[in-house]
Amino acid sequence: MDVQKQAQDAHSTRENATAGAAAAGPLVRWLFLDLNSYFASVEQELRPELRGCPIAVVPVVADSGTCIAASYEAKAFGVKTGVKVGDAKRLCPGLVLVEARHREYVEYHHRIIEAVERCVPVAAVLSIDEMACSLMGREQHLLHALKLAQEVKQSVRTHAGATLRCSIGLAPNRYLAKIASDMEKPDGLVALTHDILQPALAGLELRDLPGVGAQMERRLHTAGIHTMTQLLALGREGMRSVWNGAAGEKLWFWLQGEDFNDPKLEHQKSISQSHVLSPSLRNVEGAYAVLHKLLHKAAMRLRAARLWSTHMTLAIKYAVPRAEQQRTHSSGIPQATWSQGTSVIECQDTQTLVEALQKLWARRPSGVHHQAPFYVGIWLGQLVPDNLHTLSLFSDIGVEAKRTRLASAMDAVNEKYGTNTLATASMLLAGASAPTRIAFTNIPDLF
Repeated sequence: MDVQKQAQDAHSTRENATAGAAAAGPLVRWLFLDLNSYFASVEQELRPELRGCPIAVVPVVADSGTCIAASYEAKAFGVKTGVKVGDAKRLCPGLVLVEARHREYVEYHHRIIEAVERCVPVAAVLSIDEMACSLMGREQHLLHALKLAQEVKQSVRTHAGATLRCSIGLAPNRYLAKIASDMEKPDGLVALTHDILQPALAGLELRDLPGVGAQMERRLHTAGIHTMTQLLALGREGMRSVWNGAAGEKLWFWLQGEDFNDPKLEHQKSISQSHVLSPSLRNVEGAYAVLHKLLHKAAMRLRAARLWSTHMTLAIKYAVPRAEQQRTHSSGIPQATWSQGTSVIECQDTQTLVEALQKLWARRPSGVHHQAPFYVGIWLGQLVPDNLHTLSLFSDIGVEAKRTRLASAMDAVNEKYGTNTLATASMLLAGASAPTRIAFTNIPDLF
C-alpha cells in the first residue's frame, strides 16, 4: 500500500471518529503550509557547508542579475527576492551566490508533498513552496489541528530534508490560513480562529493581504482607506464598491471567516513565459526564434493543466538610447516597451497559438528604435478549464481534433525524453536559450 493510500485511509478514519473524542474549542477548516526561503533552503540542505551562511540563489552569477531567493541569514542584511546581485553584495559583503538548480527544487517539492500526505492529504498545490490541506472531522478542532500541524512539520524534516522549515497557518478558510502562515516566519505556527479574527487582522498592513499589491493599495488610499481597521469597517457593500465588483464582496466574506470555494474558479487564470535574450539573439530573427520556444513551453503547460486559452499577449522590450527610454530595465538597459494582445478561439494546441503569434509579430513596430529587442514574453490568458471547454462554431472540428492529437503526441515524447526533443523548426535558432525555470506558481514536470 503506497503512502498516499495510507494517508487517505487514515484521513477517512479520523473523519469518521466520534465527535465526543474531539477536543473542545474553536474550529479551523484549513491548514496552509509555506516553505521558508525555499530555493535557498534546498541549497543549504544539499550543501551542508552553506548552512548558517548568507546565500542568494541567482539565475546567473553576474552583478547585473537579480536574486530569486535568499536565505534568512541573507535576509537579515536586507537581501530580498528581486534585489540586484550587485546591490545584494553591497548589503551583505559575505554573501554566497548559488546558481539556481530548478530540477532539484522540483524534486524536493514532490518529496515535501509526500511528507505532508503522510499526515494529511494535500487539497491544493498553490505554488512551488505553498500548499493547502482541507481539515475534516475532529481535525478541525483547534487542539487537534495544532497537533497535526506539528506532525506535518516533523514529517517534512524527517522525510524531505532535515534542515527544511515551513510556516503553517490554520484558519476557517484558505485565504485566512495563507495570511496566518505569513504572520510568523521562519518555522512559525499561527491559528486565526473566529474569536480572535478581527483584532488579529486589525494589526496587519493592507499589503499583508494576498492580492493587495501596489496598484490596489493606491486605489484603497484614494478611497480613504489607509489601515486594516478602516478596511474592515467598510462592510460588504463598501468592499464591493472599492473593488468595483464581486471580488471585493468575496474578500469581505473571507475576512469574516466564511469559507466557500467554487471549483469553477479554482483553475489557473494565466500562463506566461518570458526571457531576456542573450547578446547573440538580440535581433529580429533571434527574438522570433526564442518567442516560438517560449510559446512551445507555454502550450505544453497549458495542456498539462487541462486548460484552454482564449487570449494571447505578446510583449517585446527594445534597447534604446537613454534619451529615448521609457524606463530602465532591472538589468540596467534603457528600454522602450511594446505589447499587444489578440483574442483566439478556445485552443490549447501549439499550431493555433503559433498562428496567433504570427499575427501579433506582424504588428510589431519597425521604427529606428525597435531594431534591438532584448526581452520577449508571451502571456496566455482568459483560461478555460477542460470541463467548461466548448467547441467553436467557426472552426473545423476535425482540424481541431488533429491538432490536439499531434500536440498530445509531441508532449508524450517531450515528457519522456526532454522538453525540446520535438519542436517546430522555427525555434531552432534559439538553441539552448530560455531554459526551463520555475515561477513560484508553476511547478514544471517536463524537463
